[in-house]
Parts: sequence; C-alpha cells; structure tokens
Amino acid sequence: MARHGGRRGWYGKLVGAAMGVTVLAAGASVWTAQAGSADDAPPKAGRPAAPPAAVKPVSVVIAHDSEAGPRGVNLTIDDGPDPVWTPRVLDVLRTYGVKATFCMVGTQAQAHPGLVKRVVAEGHRLCNHSVSHDTAMDKAPEDYQKQQILDAERMITKASGGVRPVYYRAPGGAFTPYSRKLAASRGMRPLGWNVDTKDFERPGTAAIVATVERELPNGPTLLFHDAGGDRSQTVEALRRLLPRLKEQGRVYGYPVR
Repeated sequence: MARHGGRRGWYGKLVGAAMGVTVLAAGASVWTAQAGSADDAPPKAGRPAAPPAAVKPVSVVIAHDSEAGPRGVNLTIDDGPDPVWTPRVLDVLRTYGVKATFCMVGTQAQAHPGLVKRVVAEGHRLCNHSVSHDTAMDKAPEDYQKQQILDAERMITKASGGVRPVYYRAPGGAFTPYSRKLAASRGMRPLGWNVDTKDFERPGTAAIVATVERELPNGPTLLFHDAGGDRSQTVEALRRLLPRLKEQGRVYGYPVR
C-alpha cells in the first residue's frame, strides 16, 4: 500500500501482537534465510531428512512491467487477507476469470490461513508485504528489516500450505537497497506499482475507476486493497473495471519476475 498517514496506520493495533510473534520467531529468521522451505519441520525419527528445495534468486530491480506484455494489466491487492473483504474480491475476480497478486501482511496471513489457501487454489500469486506493515521500514535497522521480511515469508508460506510468496512489496513503498537484495535472494522480486487507485482513502467508486482509466497509460501495475477498513468501493470498482478493460483489449497478467 502507499504511504497513507502515520507510521503504521490501522496496523498500529497489530504491532504489539506482531512483535510478540516476532520474539517467538526471531530464532526462526536465521534458518528461514537458509532453508529451502520457510516452514521446514524436523524429520521424524527413522526417516531421512529431505533436502531443502532450492530458492532461485531473482532481480533486485523493482518490478512494474507485466508478463502479459504491452497490453498487460497487473492487479495487485494489498494488506489482507481480510475475512470480510478478501472473499468478496476473490468472488469478483472469479466471475471475470481474472488473476491477481495478493500482497499479504504476515500477521493477517497467520490469522486467516484458509483465505491464503483459497487465494492459491484459485490461481493467484502471493506477495510478502512484511510482518506488521511498518511504512517506516526504510528508516529502521537492517536487522529489523530482515525480521519483517523473513518472518512474513515464513508466516505466509505456512498459512498457504507450503506455497511461497514470489514478490516482496515494502509497506508504503519503503524499500531499501538491503531489503530489495534480501527479498531477491529469497526468490521474491521487489514489486512496485504504476497506478495508486487511492481506494484506501475511500474516494468513491467512480473516482477509483476514473483514476485507473486516467493513469493506466503510466504503466500496468494497479494498486488496490482488500483490508484496512470498508473496501466496498474497491469491490464495486473492480466489478466495473474488469470487464471494461477486457473490452478495451487489455490482458490480465502478473508482474514480471
């Protein structure tokens, strides 16, 4: 999500809980950085340990382009999963046969694993959006950035049943050279956006639609939200936009990796 207001916005109330998780998970961060699965468990007695799956590094350059080419549109949905709004967003996407990239907050994924699994089952991609959505991460020490990225990777992968996030979007776009390099080393392409729909501010459905239509020539990656408050305008905007953009010859895809 874009930088909306203060340091943590509506996630401030989650930070205490997230930091509690962080204390428990701090030790896990070290092996997460090295293991092939962010949720590898010790082998059972009498069974040999399976070799960790390889993690292929990706580019550290912040992605904006679409795998679908020059007519591509990348829908990216931030801050969930949310038990009210994520299912409604998924229902609209399914109605129009559109795939999206869901940028998930670690604490939200941990709280709603069934929704993470549904996102994966319906063919969408996962993106790491940090543990606690701290939009001032770029001002924080590297150890803190590492904890936020690696622990969120572990939380999302566990909630999904073993499917890794393949992108990393810094909260509010608060990337650093360190965070981009770390995420890329874990196979998560840093992910930007071209069009901020401002849906987080609830400007009205018509305004959200107008922003997309006006700014889409700037690039294919659209920023929406499925959490953080009433997202009814987002759901309705998607309902209007998805068929309209298809009629204009746009092709829905994923960001480049």
